[in-house]
Amino acid sequence: MTARTRTDILLLAGFCAFLYFYGLGQFGLIGADEPRYAQVAREMMERGDWVTPTLGGRPWLEKPPLYYWEAGLVYRAIGVSDVAARIPSAVDASLVVVAIYLFFRKFRRGMAVDAALITASCAGMIGYARAASTDMPLASAFCIGMLAWWAWRESGKRRYLLAFYALMALGMLAKGPVAALLAGLVVVVFSLTVGDPRLILRTLWIPGILLFCAIGLPWYVAVQMRNPLFFREFILEHNLARFSSNVYHHPEPFWYYLPVAALAVLPWIVFAAIALVESLQVWWAETRSAAGDVELQFRIFFVAWLVVPIIFFSLSQSKLPGYILPAIPAAAVLLGDYLLRHSEKAETLPKWLVVLHALLASAPIVPAVLISYAVTQHRLPGERPMFIAVAIAFVLCIALALTLMRGNLRMLRFVTLVPVVLTVAAVLKLGTSAIDLRLSARPLAMELASVETKQLPIAVYGVQRELEYGLAYYRNQPVQHYDSGNVPSGEHLLVAPTTWMHNVVKETAGRHVTLLGHYTPQGVDYYYVAAAGTKP
Repeated sequence: MTARTRTDILLLAGFCAFLYFYGLGQFGLIGADEPRYAQVAREMMERGDWVTPTLGGRPWLEKPPLYYWEAGLVYRAIGVSDVAARIPSAVDASLVVVAIYLFFRKFRRGMAVDAALITASCAGMIGYARAASTDMPLASAFCIGMLAWWAWRESGKRRYLLAFYALMALGMLAKGPVAALLAGLVVVVFSLTVGDPRLILRTLWIPGILLFCAIGLPWYVAVQMRNPLFFREFILEHNLARFSSNVYHHPEPFWYYLPVAALAVLPWIVFAAIALVESLQVWWAETRSAAGDVELQFRIFFVAWLVVPIIFFSLSQSKLPGYILPAIPAAAVLLGDYLLRHSEKAETLPKWLVVLHALLASAPIVPAVLISYAVTQHRLPGERPMFIAVAIAFVLCIALALTLMRGNLRMLRFVTLVPVVLTVAAVLKLGTSAIDLRLSARPLAMELASVETKQLPIAVYGVQRELEYGLAYYRNQPVQHYDSGNVPSGEHLLVAPTTWMHNVVKETAGRHVTLLGHYTPQGVDYYYVAAAGTKP
């Protein structure tokens, strides 16, 4: 191992450790998905049943098991915790970074570290690497698989094609058939674009298909045999119905993923867009020569990889930001390739371009510094706090712009990583307390535990599902629902919005009820409700 390689490894390990792993447990699991998936993984691990995912003891068939398997193994190794629940996504994101580094070392020497660090520091990668969800396991398997496909395309070595099929099978175990479908669409679009439709048939290699089936299908067969409703619930409802209708209430306009993709590629969006446009221009100008030009085909392939998922999910009637995460590393690779071709030139960057990049790279520091206000007050403050945040961003912007104007594209990676590190550090230093109090069920679960002499059943009434799933995870017990008329007959704790006190009185009429406390950050009260028939 050379000194340069050791330096590269230390650099990538350091950035991945900070951007993806540092402070994973500083605030509790947030949203509905994080605590829900973490609890499913815990139940799977505790039951020792690695086939049927369950939530509250009932089959939970919305997602395949790859994340649950990963989290379950981490739970067994270090115990159940918020950190353990998020480690799988952090590891999967790090694998993408390493794969891009190795890919550039093999096929595009000279910009491996830059491409890897650009990938690592994209906002979308950082955000989902720190979340307990199925999005990053899918993105990781898909992205590494697509790199393997191009490695086979360029080198002709079948082991890369085998790796492609194995990774698509893992993608299918991460989130379903969408991994193989997207990969197929990218390959078809690329093959037809470069005028080589036979490439589609060469990709359909029997040993690879058999390997895909051997890895990807056994769980699907086993879970269907144990749960006859799986096909209808997972394939028909959570794949086809989710794509073709708004059954899960995530409607967004057709152009939704354009700003989402732009935000996910921050702080590199300016130069990533330039790399994309330049690739499209060259392809358009040299269409006839694409069939024999490996360099041009390389760019066309990654353009297809970037664009196809965005168009595909734009057609979906149900849209969530994480859906296009598999496309984000393609933008980083395009930018890495752009830098490889331009960084050695002594050309001076246009000042307007430098200023725009510096501005967009520095802008995230403002909401990062003010994140506590944003979370607690649902708005950014004015006056002194805003002035301080804008002043920090302005100074950073000027420093970045001046550095780039005096240098060239070789400086781009170094100077752009500065605001990324500062932004992540600001969020972890200034925002974790507010995020924990306002968005996680962890502090409330701790309050409930402090007033109990024994763990009681718990019910909710009129609360958001984020709080419901959070309580189920942190208390490791099913949550019952007053909303559905399921009022427990035995003694239990009840959590309800403060404004719902009259509803609580109505539903618990004739029973002894004690108000135990009020959790101000999320506006809920918690009660002790005695068993039915108990005298007040």
